[in-house]
Amino acid sequence: VDNATAVGFLRYKGIQPFSPPHLTATPPINATAVTAAFAGCLRSLNSPNYPAAVPQTVDHSLLFAIGVGINPCPTCVNGTKTVADINNVSFVLPTVALLQAHYFKLQGIFTDDFPANPPSPYNYTGNPPANLQTTNGTKVYRLRFNETVEVVLQGTSLIAPESHPIHLHERNTMSVPTAGWTAIRFRADNPGKTM
Repeated sequence: VDNATAVGFLRYKGIQPFSPPHLTATPPINATAVTAAFAGCLRSLNSPNYPAAVPQTVDHSLLFAIGVGINPCPTCVNGTKTVADINNVSFVLPTVALLQAHYFKLQGIFTDDFPANPPSPYNYTGNPPANLQTTNGTKVYRLRFNETVEVVLQGTSLIAPESHPIHLHERNTMSVPTAGWTAIRFRADNPGKTM
């Protein structure tokens, strides 16, 4: 598997040209001390102006295993390709936006059977399972307005170990470390796609 890191620059039309910034070398993948030093500097905005109102009870308790799988690809060099997955589901881009399909009650665009837990538990930080093939689908996990949710995002060390950035819509961005985990708890009071 080609696990190369690349850098790209996006320049919008109408923006003045700029000199590319000087790129520094990234730390090696096993630079745990660098990661710990950076993470140790992060602080909450918890204050009277920005209270961290963490729900004390939850309606949904979810475990999302974030990883990389291998799917068949007849035109690829080895006949397979790597794909990102959560709970062994690799997202298939729909032909219509998910919110548009929801609001206009369009059928067949997505299903609401995204698994709350990995379908086949395994040692997420140890040896990978024998079968790394994922299922493909446009699946969602539905929440009712104002329900409380706890999600444990479990990083794995399959194929191409890496940290995974996760964005909770209009709230925060966090990183799920390789073979580590991040837990979040929130109230679903912001209708739309959350992660």
